[in-house]
Amino acid sequence: MSKQHLIALDLDGTLLTDKREISNKNKEILMKAMEDGHIVVIATGRPHRASIQYYKELGLNTPMVNYNGALIHHPTDTKWDVLHNPMPRRTALNIVQTCYDLDTYNVVAEVQDNVYLDKFDQKIIDIFHQASNDSPFIIGSIKSKLTEDPTSLLIHPKEDHISSLRKHLDEFHAEVIEHRKWGAPWNIIEIVKKGINKAVGLQKIAHYFQIPQERIIAFGDEDNDLEMIDYAGVGVAMGNAIDPLKSIANHVTVTNEESGIGLFLEEYLKLNVTNVK
Repeated sequence: MSKQHLIALDLDGTLLTDKREISNKNKEILMKAMEDGHIVVIATGRPHRASIQYYKELGLNTPMVNYNGALIHHPTDTKWDVLHNPMPRRTALNIVQTCYDLDTYNVVAEVQDNVYLDKFDQKIIDIFHQASNDSPFIIGSIKSKLTEDPTSLLIHPKEDHISSLRKHLDEFHAEVIEHRKWGAPWNIIEIVKKGINKAVGLQKIAHYFQIPQERIIAFGDEDNDLEMIDYAGVGVAMGNAIDPLKSIANHVTVTNEESGIGLFLEEYLKLNVTNVK
């Protein structure tokens, strides 16, 4: 067996196919990797409620990174030291006011698994994969309803306002927040507290398991994966990743539709798995 590695998986565009499913190939290889003693964790921009189904599908028993590092927790171990780093409410409300001034389509604030939606929008509700046992959305003006420091803000701007909004965030809030853009078709801007990213979560988990940096394998495809891919000793960009991520990655595998994670791990960790597609 090769030495124990920590394997960090982004979800959308990475582990998941475009239909938001884990391919048989990826599942088989990850199961084999865990059987061989490697540690698998999920590191995603999604909240807990929209990622726990994949955690359970893989049979994980490890900490998870949500909200791009703003929440690091262990879904099955309540004694694990939770790290929750929300942004100041005052900052969030200032940004919400800017969104009102620019007449953005919508704004979402999340306080862990509580979701505040400025205006009702079924498409946005569907994105969040609401399950029947989830807390209901709190719908209405975020400026009046948000009473706590939010874990993250999501802004759905009009397409011709994306650059001006991001420029505004850089000019007026760069010292206190980080902002990233989701890929098409949504072009949603996601905002978390300054200094928060997936690498922060990965570092905490690696320290917990005493895995050295050179034995961390991380997979990603978007700009919210940049720090994690750069931090990992083995940073792997998907074939469908953005060019800036490919340029800093140690390796580029095939796309999420072609089970890039499974194919890379099978070869890199020399996993002996029966042929599965």
